[in-house]
Amino acid sequence: MKTAPINLVAGPSGSGKTSWIYTHFHSQQSPQALGAYLALGAQIPVDASYLATESPTLEVLDEAQRESIAAVVEMRLAEGAAIYVEIGFHIDPLALVLPFDPGLCHRVAVLPSSSEDLDLKNWADDVVPAAEVYRDFSATQIWRSPLTGQILDPASLDTFWHELTQGAYGAVHRAKGIFDLVDGRAFYFNYVAGLPNTQYVELKVPRWLKGRPERFSGLEVVGEGFDQASIASTLGDCGLEDDAIAYYQAQIKESLGEQAA
Repeated sequence: MKTAPINLVAGPSGSGKTSWIYTHFHSQQSPQALGAYLALGAQIPVDASYLATESPTLEVLDEAQRESIAAVVEMRLAEGAAIYVEIGFHIDPLALVLPFDPGLCHRVAVLPSSSEDLDLKNWADDVVPAAEVYRDFSATQIWRSPLTGQILDPASLDTFWHELTQGAYGAVHRAKGIFDLVDGRAFYFNYVAGLPNTQYVELKVPRWLKGRPERFSGLEVVGEGFDQASIASTLGDCGLEDDAIAYYQAQIKESLGEQAA
């Protein structure tokens, strides 16, 4: 039986690792192609949630279940699935201890053309061109906020996102998040400093119109000099109270002719 590769994908924050995985997986000949995805070093599953909703046949593995990962990977390889392991930018791929046979791995580095990271280039079997992104992470901060259960006002979120990405709370090199809005939809936001626009993707999930959502939402920001208290306070102000959520959800369901989400 032919063994599908385990793709190890590494690179700096915002270089396009998740985008490469999405594109590579969807380039499979069959729309029903099977795959599995593991994010190493991710504290909140922003990218995993995005990939899971956009690629229903891509199974998301939980890093916390490390003891079972090897067995799951072995089963998926036997089924012909493609395996993707995204390595957090703060993890040294050269020192990585994997829960499966490294001989089965295909190493991919997503790097800007100007990168002088010879160690990563030598580590990789393939180097994929990436956006020219900020690469000196010696002073990097990572700020994360789980938001599951929170419903945000779109206008307030737009104002917050503009302020965040324009440096009102510190220098932001990368920001990504999944947000539930009052109309029941969920969106993936993806910002990389130096690129002209934020990527906004409406996720392929049902509208949530029955109280507070039970699906994942959250925000991760990478940069330096953060005013963390102001970020948290302003983001908190974007959230709606229970009575406002109930009112707006009733109005939206009526306008959609729905009785339930």
